[in-house]
Amino acid sequence: MDKIPLTRAGHTALDKELKQLKSVERPAVISAISEAREHGDLSENAEYHAAREKQSFIEGRIKELEAILGRADVIDTSKMSGSIKFGATVKLVDEDTDEEKTYQIVGEPEADVEKGKLNVKSPLARALIGKEEGDSVEVRTPGGEKSYEILSITYG
Repeated sequence: MDKIPLTRAGHTALDKELKQLKSVERPAVISAISEAREHGDLSENAEYHAAREKQSFIEGRIKELEAILGRADVIDTSKMSGSIKFGATVKLVDEDTDEEKTYQIVGEPEADVEKGKLNVKSPLARALIGKEEGDSVEVRTPGGEKSYEILSITYG
């Protein structure tokens, strides 16, 4: 099985979510199922079916998180420097619109573009890897060709 690269913060967040699901969410849904059973006929009991569906989601997410954390390769970015690598926080400027954006290159399970967390396998991240401050990169995105200039690279 392949290792899954994660930043220290990403690993901590996934571990925290797993603990929350196991210690809070799972017992709460088990209690809700038990309470719904007491209301009688299960075939027409909406609360019971909703609780069972939520339990199924929780159990699936627990299995998914355990698999990710079991294969995690936590990369310490605090000692890194130089060209762009996994874990780098990169400040870019769109050469067409002059809009500045900041992204951290992270593993797939922790990626969230809205929060500035860029999947290491994304076209932009792949184009950035190995580049230096001041370099320009061309990226083919679903919206067309984009050009970015790298303003800064930080690790932390």
